[in-house]
Amino acid sequence: MNNIIRGAFITATLLTSATAIAGPFAPAAGQVGSTAINMNDSRIQGWASGVVDYSQGSNVDPQWGNTANALGQAQGQSDSIVSLGRGGSITLSFDNPIMNGAGYDFAIFENSFTDTFLELAWVEISTNGFDFFRIPGFSYTGIDLTDPTNRNNDTPVGGFGSVDPTNVNGLAGKYRQGFGTPFDLGLFSSVSIIDINNINFIRLVDIIGDGRETDSSQSTVNLSNGSTLPWGPFPIYDPTFTFGSAGFDLDAIAVMNMNTSVVPLPASIWLFISGIIGLGAIRKKKFK
Repeated sequence: MNNIIRGAFITATLLTSATAIAGPFAPAAGQVGSTAINMNDSRIQGWASGVVDYSQGSNVDPQWGNTANALGQAQGQSDSIVSLGRGGSITLSFDNPIMNGAGYDFAIFENSFTDTFLELAWVEISTNGFDFFRIPGFSYTGIDLTDPTNRNNDTPVGGFGSVDPTNVNGLAGKYRQGFGTPFDLGLFSSVSIIDINNINFIRLVDIIGDGRETDSSQSTVNLSNGSTLPWGPFPIYDPTFTFGSAGFDLDAIAVMNMNTSVVPLPASIWLFISGIIGLGAIRKKKFK
């Protein structure tokens, strides 16, 4: 976020946060039931160490494009970040793979200066740097949960708007600076094509929060009486339109369960292997 307009954003966010409607998910950092991970948490075993790819989106000033700011320990400061830009993405690597262990396995830190000015991103995991799997994310911001089928009640979040963290789950950016949003690889324990004990790459994809993107909610929910209720998916809203450092601003990615039994290949080798695999797939399709 551009420092020049920071004061205006803080004022507007504080004025509108009181009108946020509480949802079913964990609350803000410091509140009872929050899942936020402090950047100094003793469970953290390591941090992202390499940048594999950075595809900058729009509306990013040069000062916010330094990818080195995403490496190492979280700083918990508004200006020690790399901005993805509107619709941009970044892929980071690690000295050792992330594995599925007790509790949460990794956490992603953004730079929000309040509990409600939340810029969101999709989280994707990969072993080989070529095949990525998106973690399901849910957003109930701007919808009427008493009647979710009535889309006329949808209320987008403007550039000075607020997002109640209790309406967000499974998306990076849920918590304010200094506190990471945690993720558990056990979510994929029944998916055989994902090696949850050997995750070498995490990709973050900025969500353009004007409602064009929708969450992972199913179209219907099953009720206890055997009937179904129309449900999602729901539009994802976050502060839009922003500029200067638009979109998700990455501070760091912490590893809480590190697989030290695996000797990791350098990111360059993984990408070379992935490129060969991709080229072979293209040729096979072309000459089939």
